[in-house]
Amino acid sequence: MKTVRIIPRLDIKGPNLVKGIHLEGLRVLGKPADFAKYYYNHGADELMFQDVVASLYDRNGLHDIVSETARSIFIPITVGGGIRTLQDITKMLRAGADKISINTAAINNPDLIRQASEEFGSSTIVVAIEAIKSHDGKYYAFTDNGREYTGIEVIEWAQQVQDLGCGELIITSVDNEGTGKGFDTELISAVASAVTIPVIAHGGAGSKEDIEKLFDTGVVDAVALGSVLHYEAIQSFVLSENSETEGNFEFIKSGRSFSKFDPFNLKNLKEHLHSNDIYCR
Repeated sequence: MKTVRIIPRLDIKGPNLVKGIHLEGLRVLGKPADFAKYYYNHGADELMFQDVVASLYDRNGLHDIVSETARSIFIPITVGGGIRTLQDITKMLRAGADKISINTAAINNPDLIRQASEEFGSSTIVVAIEAIKSHDGKYYAFTDNGREYTGIEVIEWAQQVQDLGCGELIITSVDNEGTGKGFDTELISAVASAVTIPVIAHGGAGSKEDIEKLFDTGVVDAVALGSVLHYEAIQSFVLSENSETEGNFEFIKSGRSFSKFDPFNLKNLKEHLHSNDIYCR
C-alpha cells in the first residue's frame, strides 16, 4: 500500500520563521529551531526550509539554521531559496540538508537541473514550481517567491524538469497559499498526471479534511504544510510556561490570522488519516 509523507514547511526571512498569504505580507512567527523541534517531536516525516527572500536579495541565509537543525533532528531536510550553483548545493548538503529545492535558478538555467542531478543524484534535486492561474485558464510558473512572471506554462515545465533529471516536484498554488481554503486540485492533478516522479502539494490546507481529500485523489506522494501547523504550534508555545519562543503572538491570538483554519498538530493529522486508510511513513 502506498504511504504518504507529511512535511512541515518553514519559510525563513533572516533568522525568523515567517508566514504570509499568497507568499506575501510576511509576519514573524518565531524561531525556526523551536518549530522544527516541535514538528520533529510530533512525527514529521521530513522538514522543508525555504528562504523566501533569497532571490530578492541575491543570497541564501539558511546555512546556520540548517546546520543547527541537522544536529538534533534526524529526518530528511529539504532546503530551498537562493541556490544557484553546484557549489551552493554542495555547501547546503555539507550543512546537513538531504535535498535541495531550486526554482528561480532552474528557470534561468534549466541545465543546472541536469548538472545537479548527475553530480548529486536525482533523489537529491527537487524543483519547486510556484503556479498562478491566468485568465486564459492556464497555469504559469513564477519565481522569486511568486513575484516574477516567467511566461512558462506549468505542465510543460514540469515535464521538462523531469526529463532533465529532477527527482521530485513541489507544486505551490500561489492563489491558495496561506488562505486555508483548500488545495487547487485542478492544478495538482494536472501536474501529477503529466509526470511520473513524486509530487508534493503545497498551498491552501485549512483542515485535516482538506489533506484527506487531497490524498484520496491518489495523485500526490506528500503534502507540505505551513500555516495550519504553525498556528497550532504557536498556540501550544503560548500556553507553555517554559516556552521562550518569541513571535507575533498578539496577532495570532487575535484570531484574524486563522479564521479560515482549523489548526491541528501532526499527531492529530496522522491519526485522522490512518482512520481513513491513508498511511504515513
